[in-house]
Amino acid sequence: MPRGSSPKRERQYEHIKESAERRGESEERAEEIAARTVNKERARAGESKTASKQSLEDMSSSRRGGLHSHSGAQGPTYDQLYAEARRRNIHGRSDMNKAQLERALNTT
Repeated sequence: MPRGSSPKRERQYEHIKESAERRGESEERAEEIAARTVNKERARAGESKTASKQSLEDMSSSRRGGLHSHSGAQGPTYDQLYAEARRRNIHGRSDMNKAQLERALNTT
C-alpha cells in the first residue's frame, strides 16, 4: 500500500487480497488485484494526487463486483457436455445445443 493510506484503505487492501487468494490466485497476483482496486477507489474518492479519466468515469469496482457476484456457476460448458455425450454415444449430439445436451445427458 502507498504511504499515507488510510486505515480504511489498508483494511480494504487486505480483504481484497485475502479474497483473491481464497479464489486460488497466487500471492503476487492477489497483491496486484488488491492494489489496483484500492488505487482506483482512492482516485474515485479524490484521495490520490493523480487519477486516470477511466478511473473517474468508469463503474466502481464494488459495483462491478456486486453485479457479477450473483450470477452463480453456469454449469458445464457446451464442449464438456458434448464430450460426455460422445463418451455415452448419444445419437444426434452434433445437432444439439447446450440445453438439449443437458437434457439428453440427464435422461440417460
